[in-house]
Amino acid sequence: MKIFVARLAGTPVFDPAGDQIGRVRDVVVGLLIGRRPNVHGLVVEVQPRRRVFLPITRVRRIESGSVVFTGRLNMRRFEQRATETLVIGEMLDMTVHVDDEPMTVYDVAMEEVRPSTWEITKVAVHKGRRRERRVVDWREASGFDTLQKDQGAAGLIASFATLRAADMASALHALPSKRRVEIARALADDRLADVLEELPPGDQIGILGTLEPERAADVLEEMGPDDAADLLHDLPEQQAAQLLALMEPQEAAPVRRLLTYPDDTAGGMMTSEPVILPPTATVAEALAHIRQKDLSPAVAAQVYVTRPPTETPTGRYLGVSHFQRLLREPPSTLVGNAIDSSIDPIRPDLRLPDVTSYLANYNLLAAPVVDELGRLVGAVTVDDVLDHLLPENWREGAAHDD
Repeated sequence: MKIFVARLAGTPVFDPAGDQIGRVRDVVVGLLIGRRPNVHGLVVEVQPRRRVFLPITRVRRIESGSVVFTGRLNMRRFEQRATETLVIGEMLDMTVHVDDEPMTVYDVAMEEVRPSTWEITKVAVHKGRRRERRVVDWREASGFDTLQKDQGAAGLIASFATLRAADMASALHALPSKRRVEIARALADDRLADVLEELPPGDQIGILGTLEPERAADVLEEMGPDDAADLLHDLPEQQAAQLLALMEPQEAAPVRRLLTYPDDTAGGMMTSEPVILPPTATVAEALAHIRQKDLSPAVAAQVYVTRPPTETPTGRYLGVSHFQRLLREPPSTLVGNAIDSSIDPIRPDLRLPDVTSYLANYNLLAAPVVDELGRLVGAVTVDDVLDHLLPENWREGAAHDD
């Protein structure tokens, strides 16, 4: 049975007891001159964002929607050897020659040739604007052993299409820097913005630095203002000022405001785009707003009620209405009549330990941030706080390996 590797990306991996322990992120092979590549094993991502190696000899079966293995999984972090190649990360989008014609690889197939022995047997390629597709034997394609400057990214992006932004960020982080940049440059602005928000600062800075300044500014505009501010804060001052100047004024304004606050304060952590409505809005309108799929659960957990204008910095802050309270009220009820008056707002200069205590004491997912003029300037969510409490390299997996 042939297994096309790109289709394996994201497939759940189950242990002998039937418990899911992770998902397939890549396939590791060894390239051999004059022979079909041997499959060494699978790269499996387990929580928290750790990539480990599953030898192919431990794989009991691969079927639609699952990979099942036997024995125990070594949780040591996967490290690619110099003699190994990642199929999804490095082979897809390569230019190879078939019948002396250049073609682009969009998938490869592996096959169990003997019990517990798998080889790469087929290569799926396309050519031309019409993308005429062919599946050829591995020996018919040449060029896999050639270093390529402009490899392209369409095939790898297609294999990542169904991944959540956090999972795609993890996949990008694990790629060689050249491939990471190729993929990032080929992503649409909004998708790249979502992925950048989930990458470690070093990767963010490295990718942003490879983009034309105008493109980098466009991507920053697609990011949440708090994430854009955090990224700009890590850049050299001159580069940050250049990118801010290239952003649309209305997109740059909230980012500039956030940059005025110290990083470890409520103002430095908050999002400036919570759900805000006037007191005359109805519960039905409020529920429609928090149903937006692009809102995180923490942001969608409450609606902030203010006098107009309802964009930060708002008119006078009136209070917060929680999601559960909104569900209990008739749809025609005004949100001004569904305010929780027991929750006091916090000031932008409140430090991280105090913000953490505030959220914990009141069992809140988010807290309103109000300035000295009584205006809502943003909201601190529990995920904002976690970002600042966790080690700086938490997005790269565990801080240390045992």
